[in-house]
Amino acid sequence: MAGHSKWANIKHRKGRQDAARGKLFAKLAKRIEVAAREGGGDPNFNPTLATAVEKAKAASMPNDNIERAIKRGTGEVEGATYEEIWYEGYGAGGVALYVQVLTDNRNRAASDVRSTFTRQGGNLGEPGSVGYLFGQKGLILVSGDEDEVMLAALEAGAEDVRDGGDGTFEVITAPSDLETVREALVGIGATIESADITQLPSATVPVEEADAKKLLRLIDALEELDDVQAVYSNYDIDDSVMEKVLAEA
Repeated sequence: MAGHSKWANIKHRKGRQDAARGKLFAKLAKRIEVAAREGGGDPNFNPTLATAVEKAKAASMPNDNIERAIKRGTGEVEGATYEEIWYEGYGAGGVALYVQVLTDNRNRAASDVRSTFTRQGGNLGEPGSVGYLFGQKGLILVSGDEDEVMLAALEAGAEDVRDGGDGTFEVITAPSDLETVREALVGIGATIESADITQLPSATVPVEEADAKKLLRLIDALEELDDVQAVYSNYDIDDSVMEKVLAEA
């Protein structure tokens, strides 16, 4: 097992994204629709959909909303067609930002993302400028006995298990193995904090306090956009600096 890592830090502050309930449900519904459209409406045979549904349930999204989103995705119910677009750029301190968008209006999304980068002191890059720094992975945040978590995760096909600090562990998987590994961890009685398909950076960039404030303001502004699903970054902010910045927010 590798030492303490910053993956939880990289994911940004837990609970800050999508604070408004209505906005959260709308974003979750988009993710479900796209997953169902691309891989079918049965979560048992569509790991991406299973993860999206699990995330929606964890956010207390009503089952009726989830079912309607699946039906819109499979075409059983009429709805908008969402397109996935990735925007790439940089924030303060030279930190890479990889922005996932699901939208039914490409022009609106492009305008909103571009203007947000400009207003918050970031730089929107060309396609391919930062995407190569990230790789799609399954990420499970789990708490439990260290030896049991490591053994169960690796036997189920996990690629790595890292110490996340505070008694938690970060289990890295191939996207297709996320659900299998999650079920194995549940089977040993471990507590699953979250399980997501995410984009992990190949390396991180240390960020000082002055740049951290600017960077987090940009990320927050991007996450507030209706079309933005997630903002992935390769920043590494020291815990003490992060606490200070959040306290001043």
